[in-house]
This record gives sequence, C-alpha cells and structure tokens, in this order.
Amino acid sequence: CLTLQSSSMRGYLLFYCSSSKLKMTLQNGSDTSARSCSSTADENHSLRWDLTPEEIRHQTQRLIRRMKQAYDSVGSVDIENVCFENTLQVIGDAKAEYAASRHVLDFPQYVSPCKEVRLASTEADKRLSDFDVEVSMRADVFQRLIALQEKQSADLLPESERFLGRLLKLGKRSGLHLSKDIQEEIKSISKQISELSIDFNQNLNEENTVLLFSQEDLVGLAESYVNGLEKAEDGRYKVTLAYPHYFPLMKRCHVAETRRKMEMAFHSRCKDVNTAILEQLIELRARLAKLLGFSSHANYVLEMTVAKNPENVARFLDELYKRLRPVGEQERHYLLSLKRADCERRGLEFDGQLHAWDMPYYMNQVEQVKFAVDKDKLLEYFPLEVVTEGLLNIYQDLLGLRFQRVQDAHVWHDSVKLYSVLDSVTEEKMGQFYLDLHPREGKYGHAACFGLQPGCLGPDGKRRMPVAALVANFTKPTSSWPSLLQHHEVETFFHEFGHVMHELCSQTRYAEFSGTQVETDFVEVPSQMLENWVWEKEPLRRMSCHYKDGSPIPDGLLDKLIASRVANTGLMNLRQIVLSKADQTLHTKDRADTAAEFAKHSEDILGIPATPGTNMTASFSHLAGGYDGQYYSYLWSEVYSMDIFFSRFKKEGILNPKVGREYRRVVLEAGGSVDGMDMLKMFLGREPCQDAFFQCKGLAQTITEQNSQ
Repeated sequence: CLTLQSSSMRGYLLFYCSSSKLKMTLQNGSDTSARSCSSTADENHSLRWDLTPEEIRHQTQRLIRRMKQAYDSVGSVDIENVCFENTLQVIGDAKAEYAASRHVLDFPQYVSPCKEVRLASTEADKRLSDFDVEVSMRADVFQRLIALQEKQSADLLPESERFLGRLLKLGKRSGLHLSKDIQEEIKSISKQISELSIDFNQNLNEENTVLLFSQEDLVGLAESYVNGLEKAEDGRYKVTLAYPHYFPLMKRCHVAETRRKMEMAFHSRCKDVNTAILEQLIELRARLAKLLGFSSHANYVLEMTVAKNPENVARFLDELYKRLRPVGEQERHYLLSLKRADCERRGLEFDGQLHAWDMPYYMNQVEQVKFAVDKDKLLEYFPLEVVTEGLLNIYQDLLGLRFQRVQDAHVWHDSVKLYSVLDSVTEEKMGQFYLDLHPREGKYGHAACFGLQPGCLGPDGKRRMPVAALVANFTKPTSSWPSLLQHHEVETFFHEFGHVMHELCSQTRYAEFSGTQVETDFVEVPSQMLENWVWEKEPLRRMSCHYKDGSPIPDGLLDKLIASRVANTGLMNLRQIVLSKADQTLHTKDRADTAAEFAKHSEDILGIPATPGTNMTASFSHLAGGYDGQYYSYLWSEVYSMDIFFSRFKKEGILNPKVGREYRRVVLEAGGSVDGMDMLKMFLGREPCQDAFFQCKGLAQTITEQNSQ
C-alpha cells in the first residue's frame, strides 16, 4: 500500500547467531554517523521529527502564508507579461517546498509516540487540506496558466509541458471553468471530504481494542506467539487487533469461538463512527462529481487513470471473475471438507457452513495439507534482522545501489532506523529512507510507504534529495524470542520497499511527478513486480537462516513453500474482486448502505456471508486514503507487474543487474513524468498482455481449456 497522506492532494505485516552475524553489515555497504552526514543532510533536507504541538501549529500557519504568497505572485502577473519564469517555475518551486514542509507536519499523526503530537499533526493535516482546496480553486492562477499555454507551450521542455497540461486539467477538474456559485459549492464540498477522510483514518490509528483469552482459548497457536502476549491481572492473555496479533490467531487458533470473537471485533473497528463518515463521503463525492459534469464519482476519478472509465474496470473484473469462479468453487468445497474432518476429529458439531472466521484457518490448513508447508518451522528461518539484511542486499545488487546505515540519526522513535542511498557506480547520494517496523500504541496499523520529501529540482536548480519511510507492524522481539516473520510478512516487506525504491530512484524535474506520483492503477506495478523475489529460491536463501544456528532453509521446505504460491489462489483473488466491486458500486451511487453492499458482494462473489453486525468497510482505509473508486488498481497493476517479471527478469535472470538497471532507468527514474503505459511498452518492447498474470495465478490451464472450446 502506498499511503497518500492527504486525500485532497491525491484524489489498501533478535537474532541468536554469533555476535559477528548479529551486527547488520550490508554487502558493499557501510555504516556512517549522523555527524559525518550532517552537512549533506542540511543541504538536502531539514526534516525534523521533534516538533511540539505548538510548533506544529505555528509552522502550519507559516507554511500556509508562504505558499499563499507564492500563488498570489502568480495570480497578480499581468496577463500580457505571463512567461514560464513567473508562473510555472514559481508553482513548481512552491510545490517542491510545500511537499517536504507539509510532511514534517502531517506525517507525525501516523507514527509519533506522543498522542498530543499526533492530534496536532491531524489538525495540521486538516488545515493544510483546506488550504489545498483553496489553492486548487485559484481562478486567477488558472487564467495565467491558460495564457502561458497559448503563448509559450511550444517552447517548454517536455516535462514542463506535461506539468502545465496537468495543472490545466486539474483546474478544470476543480470546476474553474464553471460559475462562481458552483465553484463555491465545489470548494465547500471538497473541504468536507478532506476533513472527513482525515477523521476516518485517525479513528483507525487510535483504535486500541483488547480482547482477553485464557490459555485454553488459544490452543493451536505457536509458543512464540503466546510468549509475546501481555497478561491481564486475572492471568488471561491480552490480544489486540493489530496485524501481528490478529492474523496469526485467525490462521492457527483451533478454537472457533476465539476466532469468531476476533473476526467480529476486527470487522467492527470504528464501526459506528466510520460507517457514518464513509456514507457521508459517498454522498459528498457523488454530489461533487455531478457538479463537475460526471455521472458518478467513479467516472470522475477514473478519468485520470490507465483504465479511464468504470466500463473498462467492470469488464476487467468480470473477465477475471469468470476465470476464477470455478477455481474458487473447488477451493470452497475443499475448505468445507477440511472443516468437516476437523470437526469430526475434535468431536465438534459440523454446521455445514463456512463462516468469515473459518476462512483464514482452513485456508492455512490447505497449505499444510496440500503443500505440506510447516508454518511453525518456516517461521524460524525468517528473523527480521536477517530478512532486512537480505532484502537490502538484493535491492542494492539488482538496482545498482549502495545503502549506508546512518548512526545516531534524528528519528521519531528509538526503534526507527535511517539509511542513505548511493549510486553504486558514481557514489552520488540519491536519497534516504527510514524503517519503522514494529507496532506501538497510536501508530498507523498497516504496512505502507510514506513519501516525505520529493526528489526534484529546487529553486537553485540543484536536485533535492528524496526521503521516504517504510512503516510496518512486524512482531516485536522479546527478551526470550526474536522478531520472526511469517512468509507473507516477508512478501509485504518486499512490496513496500519497492515503493520506497520508486520514491528514491526517480529523477524528475518537478515534485508533481516525483516517485510514486503516477496513475493510481499503475502505482502498485513496481512494488508488486518485486514481490516475485520472495517466491524464488536464490533470493529466499539470501534473506533467511535459522534464528538459533544460522542454518539455511532445507531444500524440501523451500520447494514446498514455492509450490504453495498457488494455494487458495481462487479465493484470495475473488476476495480482491469483492473489495474492488464493492468500491466501484459504492462510488457509482449517490448514497449507499455500506455494510449491506459489502455483504452482498461477499455472498455473491466469494460465497461467504459477512458476519452479521459487522461492517468491513468502516475499517477499509483505502476508501478514505486515495483509492476511492480505484481499489481495482491492485489487480489491474498485477497484470502489468507479472508481465514485466516473467517477460524480462524470469527470462533474463531474476538477479540480473543489467535488467535491474534498465528497469530502474525506464520505470523508476521516470516517476510520473511519462505515462505508465508508455513506460511498460518501452521496457517490454511491446504492448503488455495478461498471459503472465494468469500463469502466476495458476490459471494457465484454464485459459488453454477455454481457448480450445
């Protein structure tokens, strides 16, 4: 998931080797001190994470004033004197300064250990989002840009011309060509949407439900899991709804009632308040779209994507559903047979149904029964320190980079690490990234990449250093257990780090196109493509070893893991179709009962009823985080990411540095300065196709059978 901190700015998991192994030393890398890098840091970025609530408020006011002055200067230029230097360059410079300055103020709401700072950051986000709306409605600036296009567009550099065209397109999408009365209504609705979106996600970040269970309630869970739980005064175990607690329990706990309570609580997070917010958002988005001349919010947002419209999205999802449905039905029948056998073995009554709280448990059993994957054994080979070292080394070698750990770095929590990124050939410093990998109270509850400073040219013509943060919630180490990752968490780590590399490798002129500022249904392509490395032998060996003795994963276990990639492929992808279809339905209506819509799609497509009394959409943060009407992007992007992997890397070498550097140059460096489809054609040497996507899903045979009919 790429997190878009402001919805208005962008319209979904101790290492016990010897001491020499315990210290992370990257191949071809080194450690550096913050002091030795201090001058570089001063030159490239001044991101501070120690601001008090009062300082956040004060700096928010100052930032708004500075940006207003910049836009005022553009808006006051005499139309006949309009030129690149007094319009487009001023806006480009302002956007570069604004992005970095803003994220110092709005990012702490997701990661600060201090609740007062988080609240101040949230309020700053609201004020800045209101200001974003005000800027987007500057008719005076819009008129100067029109004049520039008429006068000088032929003389502009290609990226400058693209920037100008984008600003004019966004101006029209803000209604600047409409009457003043309609513009005022658009402005009011846009501000309401921004504030409600921030409230929705703040509610989820501050959610802190704890359930209490006895030892008997937790039968089936690994010793490492139970040892990591705190105990209440009555001796029962405290289980939160954070990912490291929720998902292992749902997959492993033998006690159905425990799973039922957890699933019910998980899909009731912030139910009342966020259901009301989401349903209000749906109404406001529909109204806004109608004012702007669109039939629905989905039509409005999809105009700026590769898909272009809801009809193309529906066609894509329906075609995929048609291929997946028979596979999903077979898998569902098999899960039901596993449940029947499980109930007989445990002397329990078999009710003949699969419930939402059954799905993760029996899907996990599929991997054990059909593919003989021993999850407990596998877990022991993925200590976080080893995974991190292996991951960083793979990315370095593949993309031609070198990472340096910054010692004594200025961070927002003592568990956070900072790294500098250099080109391995030129030694040019390219950027920096933070790793914030463990859960804590009030922290963002998912895994995501946050862009903190865009990589672009500054007002002085020098390149500004991009900065990003990978925020995740992997299990904390304890005094008796290291932090051990499930394989799906390793996959998540690889995915999110792909976003980080997209942010840090881009070489654009404007902040508007830096890093992941691409079409929403293309933004997941680079990170999804890189997930493939956690299903290949050589990379897996490089980021694993047994936490006790450093021994490698046995070949047999590794082969079974890789074969299990197609386990539950029908049901898992049908689940994505449920979410995509629900999102599309909600955003093609003027108003909606969100719980009912999700329940209908879950029953119709997945064949699994939503648990009565829950509302999954109340914690579906994508719908208030920039993916509204666009959740299909995860599946859509996967078509392209699999084509890239199988056509180039799998064919020419998954760790082939030549292909890796070409990928960095063509896809990552371009950021959003080139259309996603044009990047694909350039890297593939042809139009993209879906064959690799279906091959990866284990559906190639289905395709062959259908084509022969």
